[in-house]
Amino acid sequence: MTPVVAASSSTFLWYLARGSGVTALVLLTVSMVLGIVTTVRWSSERWPRFVTQAVHRNVSLLAIAVIVVHVATIVVDGFAPIGWKDAVIPFTSGYRSLWLGFGAIAFDLVLALTLTSLVRHRIGARTWRVVHWLSYLCWPLVVVHGFGAGSDSKLSFVLVANAACVIAVVLAVWWRVAVGWPDHLGERLAGLAASVVAPVLLVVWLGGGPLAAGWARKAGTPARLLAGAAPAAASSPASAAAAPTTTTAPASGFAHVPFTARLSGRVSQSAPSAGGRVTVRLSTTLSSGADGLLTVDITGRPVEDGGVLMETSRVTLGTTGRPALFDGSVTELRGGDIGALVRDGSGSAVRLAIVVHIDQSTGSLSGTVHGDAA
Repeated sequence: MTPVVAASSSTFLWYLARGSGVTALVLLTVSMVLGIVTTVRWSSERWPRFVTQAVHRNVSLLAIAVIVVHVATIVVDGFAPIGWKDAVIPFTSGYRSLWLGFGAIAFDLVLALTLTSLVRHRIGARTWRVVHWLSYLCWPLVVVHGFGAGSDSKLSFVLVANAACVIAVVLAVWWRVAVGWPDHLGERLAGLAASVVAPVLLVVWLGGGPLAAGWARKAGTPARLLAGAAPAAASSPASAAAAPTTTTAPASGFAHVPFTARLSGRVSQSAPSAGGRVTVRLSTTLSSGADGLLTVDITGRPVEDGGVLMETSRVTLGTTGRPALFDGSVTELRGGDIGALVRDGSGSAVRLAIVVHIDQSTGSLSGTVHGDAA
């Protein structure tokens, strides 16, 4: 698969956001299973009912705290264009709106449960119980949200964690259906049918959706986060507007700035290192405004559709004889829009604005680069 470039991000926030998402699902699963155990009034000498209720309550509170951490880190991380409003108002985000919307609904239900629990003595047990039962919708919404909006759906440990959570809830539902059979037979049969049909539909959806190639684009990821979302021959209006067109430069060399030149070349991706990092390399030749070579190396964690979440970088600009005449790093990375700062041996700095378009079918790229004194 031809690599594409993703956005830069804090390593700590990246791990915290995704780790808290998986942790929240596990905690919600435990809470849901314990809630079902409570409804069947199961207990033993070593495990009285009040222990189940206490653990259920504490796990639920912990799940709420982890969900808040997950939402906060996703917003603060800045990789995806998700704001605080998008976290509470469903289907308004420009990033995977549908799947992020399911997560927003789940978050709203969590907030509702928290607030009503704080004022339970004022609203009455019946109202609180209705909200409490609605909170069980959080679990399936979180499962679908995680697969649809997450970037780690194809990772083995994520699939195992999700499968374990689904199996645990299905078994708990079967237990609930069996206890007291055949009272309320219609409700029990409906629950049993849902516990069988829903996992099957989930597997079918995963096979043609989040686990299939190209899901990031289908799910609604903005094109600016997917360099190569359009063929090399085509450019988006935003990219065209970003590429300066009026600046001129010497026919060769970089002794004078500003300059604007066309880029052509190829993109390649290294094999994963022992730490799981990969390097995407953009090897380009400059023409029509300046002659030379420009190489951009971006190293980080691979993400879906062949991209990489930048952790380190190196940018070199020079001539055929001196390809690293200027050396520096990426300062801004948003899909195919790359900002960089490079310096020569004397300390003179050039700020580069690079726009690339990657043809994923061939691995070739084209674009523009504008250089200006920093």
